[in-house]
Parts: sequence; C-alpha cells; structure tokens
Amino acid sequence: MNIQQIRNATLRIEYAGKIFLIDPWLAKKGAMGSFADFPDSKMSDPTNLHVKMPMCELPFPAEEVISGVNAYLLTHLHPDHFDMDPVTMTGGHSLDKNTPIWVQNDTEVNFMKHSGFKHIGIFSETGTHVDDITIIKVPAIHGTEKPCGPACGLILKHPSEKTLYLAGDTIWCEDVRNTLEQYKPDVIVANACAASLLDFGRLIMDDHDLVSLHDACPTAALIASHMDTVAHAALTRRTLREKLARKGILEDF
Repeated sequence: MNIQQIRNATLRIEYAGKIFLIDPWLAKKGAMGSFADFPDSKMSDPTNLHVKMPMCELPFPAEEVISGVNAYLLTHLHPDHFDMDPVTMTGGHSLDKNTPIWVQNDTEVNFMKHSGFKHIGIFSETGTHVDDITIIKVPAIHGTEKPCGPACGLILKHPSEKTLYLAGDTIWCEDVRNTLEQYKPDVIVANACAASLLDFGRLIMDDHDLVSLHDACPTAALIASHMDTVAHAALTRRTLREKLARKGILEDF
C-alpha cells in the first residue's frame, strides 16, 4: 500500500496492484471562489469569508495526478471533493471519463452520467469488487448538528494488503466505532481539519475525535487528511500537530 496526499481529501492510493484516486478535487487554486460567493453556506466563523478555495495549488499538474489511475472513488459529491460546474451541473472536467468511477447512491450516478462518465458503479455495504480488491461502503455522519448531505466511508481489503479505512467526511460517532470494531483496520485516513458551517455544526473530525479513533484502534496507523485547503477549517496542520503533541499521541499518530 502506498498513500500519496494530493490536496484536501484527494489521495492517490496504490493498493494490491491498482491505483485509486480518492475524492479528486483538481481545480486550480481559488477556482471555486469563496464562501461569500455561496451565501446559503453560512460560516460558523466568517473570518475567512472572502478566502478563495482551493487555498493551495496541486503539487503537480492534474494530468500527472490522474495518470495510470484505474478507478476514481468518491466518498460524496461536495465541491471540495469533486470539481463541479454550478452552471452546467456537471463535474470531473479534468478526469478521464473512460476511467471507472464509484459513487455512493443513484443521485450521484445520474450526476456522473450527465457529466459524461462511461463506467459508473455504486458502493455496497456488503462489498463491491475491483478485481480481487473488496471495497465496502460504511456509514459516515457529516455534521454534529445535522448531516450536511449524505456521505460515506470506505473499507479496502485484499489478502495481500493491510485493511485500509477511509473514514471520509464524518465526525466521531457510534457508526465509526462500530466500523472499527467490525473491520479492525490497520491504516485509517481521517478528514480532520474540524471544518464547520453554522447550520450543520462541525462537519468532520477534530483533535478530540482523533484521540477517540486512536483509543478505539490503538494499533492502527492514523493519517490526518483534508487539511489546509478550505476556508471553514478550524485546525491547520500546525495547530493539529500541537494539540496532538499535548495529548501525548503524536508519535503514535
């Protein structure tokens, strides 16, 4: 297994001979605009109201990011996880539309069809297969006050690989605890910048949630993702590192 952080929740993962691109948000820096451009999305803290997103560029060109990818895996259809055009209501303009894409529900299937993708699959709670790799859809709760739309996590399993848990956009909750107990992952990727919106509360994990993850699955390697790219984040890599160091789990983390 090789996990390469691209930007935000976008990961390039080599797993059992396949290359997966997770939540491909490949827009140029600032291309999505700021929260001031989306008045319905009320920031809990309006300090960064006019900060344009993505807040940083890709580490290398989008063509290199998608090169050799066998499938795109989308945990949910939000504009900081997948490039979307609000005018045409299409997305994934930097992606190869002939590469298979996997999504969580029929609504997202229809969006991908409208966007021109040729091979679209739906994750299953009982497991779907890419050759001999099993991908299992697991629950995610995308907000402390109420969910900010549907989201999911993913378990990747293969006889020759460690079990990988992509928690997706979720807070720490009983569903996450149950996923850990059932699948006992060896590696966990947690979206952890504590982003929040006024109507939904905190949308993803914070340092306290990471401690809960660590305590519930102490032998797993934890990776903090979804950092330093969106304006509604409450934690940065630096502040998260400081908090985890004070909590005494940074070395384990």
